[in-house]
Amino acid sequence: MKGRENKEFEIRGINHLALVCKDMARTVEFYTQVLGMPLVKTLELPGGMGQHFFFGLGNGDCLAFFWFPDAPDAAPGIASPASQVGMGSLTTAHASMNHVAFDVPAERIEVYREKLRARGVEVTEILNHDNSPLQVSPTVTDDVFVRSIYFFDPDGILLEFAGWTKEFGPEDALHQPATAADRKRYLSGGGARSQAGS
Repeated sequence: MKGRENKEFEIRGINHLALVCKDMARTVEFYTQVLGMPLVKTLELPGGMGQHFFFGLGNGDCLAFFWFPDAPDAAPGIASPASQVGMGSLTTAHASMNHVAFDVPAERIEVYREKLRARGVEVTEILNHDNSPLQVSPTVTDDVFVRSIYFFDPDGILLEFAGWTKEFGPEDALHQPATAADRKRYLSGGGARSQAGS
């Protein structure tokens, strides 16, 4: 998005995200056959520690997976969401990775949803994210800033296809950031402070 460039470091995007899978063959099948991502690099880790595979996303960006033979089992609700968007809590632990959103053209969301469904992937309805109290609109309006669909990979990693529908301006970043001390107030239903910080 234009207008939000990093003035300290020339960060050009995500080089790669490194996730962990239970079965590398199953992961390769899903990401290459279902999502169409090319497998661009594979590594056997030294000392029999496992594998590290990279899938191309375009623009030089990659999604990577480790496979560790001694990895602990998945912990939905701790390390990843236990529910699909709109079907339960999305809460995950501090330092967890909640989901991966792939940038797609907003006007292709309907087509991509049908492609995923045809390939046997359970996918949410299209969510038109906006600034309303529920933060979702049943239709595309001038207030919608991104259109999304969500689905799980075979390991329960929550994935999103997201298409921006507008450029952001200064008015889009006005909320006061929460602190660890705000936890009690949020959990008791007090919610966010006002934009003025009161």
